[in-house]
Amino acid sequence: MSKRLTTREDDYSKWYNELVVNADLAENSGVRGCMVIKPYGYAIWEKMQAELDRMFKETGHENAYFPLFIPKSYFSKEASHVDGFAKECAVVTHYRLKNDKNGKVVVDETAKLEEELIVRPTSETIIWDTYRKWIESYRDLPILVNQWANVVRWEMRTRLFLRTSEFLWQEGHTAHATEEEALQESKLMQKVYAEFAENFMAMPVIQGSKSESERFAGALETYTIEALMQDGKALQAGTSHFLGQNFAKAFDVKFTSKEGKREFVWATSWGVSTRLMGALVMTHSDDKGLVLPPKLAPFQVVIVPIYRNDEQLDAIIEKANELVTNLKKAGVSVKFDKRTTHKPGWKFAEYELKGVPLRIAIGPRDLENGTLEIARRDTLEKQTISIDDTVSFVEKTLSEIQDNLFNKAMNYRNEHITKVNSFDEFKKVLESKGGFISAHWDGTIETEEKIKELTKATIRCIPNDAKNEDGKCVYSGAKSIKRVLFAKAY
Repeated sequence: MSKRLTTREDDYSKWYNELVVNADLAENSGVRGCMVIKPYGYAIWEKMQAELDRMFKETGHENAYFPLFIPKSYFSKEASHVDGFAKECAVVTHYRLKNDKNGKVVVDETAKLEEELIVRPTSETIIWDTYRKWIESYRDLPILVNQWANVVRWEMRTRLFLRTSEFLWQEGHTAHATEEEALQESKLMQKVYAEFAENFMAMPVIQGSKSESERFAGALETYTIEALMQDGKALQAGTSHFLGQNFAKAFDVKFTSKEGKREFVWATSWGVSTRLMGALVMTHSDDKGLVLPPKLAPFQVVIVPIYRNDEQLDAIIEKANELVTNLKKAGVSVKFDKRTTHKPGWKFAEYELKGVPLRIAIGPRDLENGTLEIARRDTLEKQTISIDDTVSFVEKTLSEIQDNLFNKAMNYRNEHITKVNSFDEFKKVLESKGGFISAHWDGTIETEEKIKELTKATIRCIPNDAKNEDGKCVYSGAKSIKRVLFAKAY
């Protein structure tokens, strides 16, 4: 097992990259900017996927699948949308290869597509072209559809999970008869994302709306959940967009209302991606490795036998198998590592690096005494307990770990929301402390862009619970009615 030396304090970015690789979450692939998600990392993503999928279905959504390729002409129909993605699109121009005279594989120049195909950066265009065929009457509405898929956005600077040219995500696309229904849907999905982030990822988030310049391309409103990482940078963890009638008008999607009128439908789209994996790593992990919330850990408990000979191992295996059965009956995911090719100390280091919430060690003396040792990953505390109390202790402790991780992250986040009233104070906090800066803004794109140019900080959101208060813009001094949150961000 490779040893990781970089600490968060020494180089946070390097710490993150080394941790993702050494903990067997993902690695760079032979395709520039694309990653291989390894089984342990994918197991975490599957847990995220399962919980989100359950939450989507509980709110009335169904899964479907749409094509990976989108005709280029579709993007021309919604001008602001194509502007938002034009520089990130991968384009398919030919459909066949051939061998040249030297035996090298080349593109067959005679096999050029009549119309280029775009590898989907997002699916609004292909989906709204499809919805035109599905929608005729108010009886066909609402359409509440989600898609689990991969998308491609050709990034120049990539980082595992946080920004890759291809990534996995879900994208919801809904159609409604009224503006109010669509607005309610987009706000509902923001709440679903926030609930998932806080209850499963143990990651506190701020719910708010984006400024005009930070909105999704083609949206009238973008609702976001913003999290804070341990280096004081913000991370946009999920977004939900109120699209108005823009896509319906672009693709001529109309319905006959109850009153017999032909009207354009109202739309939303919303999504989270494997970027959440990066957020999970950066929110909780430490210099020893991953720290995983129990609800998303591939296995919540690992059992490691301590022995000197086969006879001792056989006795431990018998007791451990009994423990595994009882823990699984209680709904706890558990791994019994009885590999004889690795020493217990090596296993301890591996599972500490991989962030397993609880580690149980059992040796011959434990069998004699009817005890075992349990170590917590979050606090690194060890405790000897009675074997008979294992199931109840594990259930209680897993719940404590989940709560502890959330509270620790919440305390850090709350300590890093700073109110400022001057631009000098703004810059000082940004450089010395980081985190979210709560400041008045005059509402203009010009001021927003100037602050970004001077400090690299952007408006992360206008919080949903922001109170109206008279003030002066932190940069221009112009009148402002509420504070917004700025931060440097991923």
